[in-house]
Amino acid sequence: MSESALPLAMAALTLCGILAGYRVGMVLAGSAAIFILVSDLPIAFFNLLTSRIYANVLSNWLLVAIPMFIFMGLILETSGVAERSLRAAQRALGGSAAGMGLSVLAIGILLAASSGIVGASVVLLTLLALPRLTEAGYDNSTSAGLVAASGTLAILIPPSVMLIVLGDQLQTPIPDMFAGAIGPGLLMVLAYAGLVFWRARGLPSLSRSERGSLWRLVIDLGPLLILVVSVLGSIINGLATPTEASGIGAFGALFITLLYRRFSLSMMLEAARQTVVTTSMVLFVMIGATCFSAVFKGVGGDDLVETGVMLFGDGAFTVLLVVMGAIFVLGFVLDWLEITLILLPIFAPIVAALEFGNGLAGEALLVWFGILVAVNLQTSFLTPPFGFSLFYLRGAAKDRLTTTEIYRGVLPFIALQLSVLALLILFPGLITGLT
Repeated sequence: MSESALPLAMAALTLCGILAGYRVGMVLAGSAAIFILVSDLPIAFFNLLTSRIYANVLSNWLLVAIPMFIFMGLILETSGVAERSLRAAQRALGGSAAGMGLSVLAIGILLAASSGIVGASVVLLTLLALPRLTEAGYDNSTSAGLVAASGTLAILIPPSVMLIVLGDQLQTPIPDMFAGAIGPGLLMVLAYAGLVFWRARGLPSLSRSERGSLWRLVIDLGPLLILVVSVLGSIINGLATPTEASGIGAFGALFITLLYRRFSLSMMLEAARQTVVTTSMVLFVMIGATCFSAVFKGVGGDDLVETGVMLFGDGAFTVLLVVMGAIFVLGFVLDWLEITLILLPIFAPIVAALEFGNGLAGEALLVWFGILVAVNLQTSFLTPPFGFSLFYLRGAAKDRLTTTEIYRGVLPFIALQLSVLALLILFPGLITGLT
């Protein structure tokens, strides 16, 4: 049997299991167990997996930030605070068709910075903003693309669960990852805004009655903005660790619900229940990925991947483009968490050993690479046929949109995301300028 047979078989079995619909965590862990038994790895390798699970997942205090940020977002969503903010933004910017589109984008940014949960952002924007975009004269495809793309900002703009997982896998400081994502996030927003202005040409203005007073805007948006600035500012300025800041965010979200008289015990318990379910899913996948990664390397998978990448050339940017291409293609069929936990431990050492001639090395190079991966993975939420944002949008829109309209609508936004990715590769200062 050739040296490449086992890692190829392991990768194929894992991909088939995931595409067949089995639980990702179980597929990853099950593949690891099977290939310990069929390979020449010792049975004692199971003991190594146990210690890796404990060291990498169960005793990793950084991961405590994940359920706290999820809880913060769910509190804001289930209590109706996020909905109130969306309506306030619509009233403030609703005097024109372009203003209506920008209001959807603005509230997408706010939801991203306050929750980091793509599903909640896309569903909320679909229910509240999609009818208003139609009233403003936007066609169904443009409306679908704008809602889906604005919702996916939640995965990139800090505090993002994805950035926490990426930082943990790359062993880079989370404050640096958060700071590095600000520039790309703003660049993405500007690109989206340019497309909104272009598509809004010639559309009629709405009545001035749609506009709200400045005082009302401050009341509806002020507390949420203060919460976002407090959480992000404390992390980036080094005043609090991500775990501590996530606690501040969760407490602040509860305080805002009390301020708006939206707090109830049932609401808090429902948010807590959903937090447990979501966090359990994330940690289960992380445990399975830890097992998969260790066994895949044990059977020679990392050497196989490195050899495969180098077949395209050993130049630094050639290798980077191959890695980015692989992540983009896998984004059509796999979730960001699966790609991050399976591929990043393999690709990161390869990239870290390269010289790009851009003055980056060590930790700064890994932060740059991590944000490139994050922007790339953002497209996986929009790429057919398995883009999660497309599923959320289709389910919430019901009969308002067809699948064809959704696919056609997201294509310009995918092109914009790839354009931003190219700029970030060419100009790394857009990422490292704030770190």
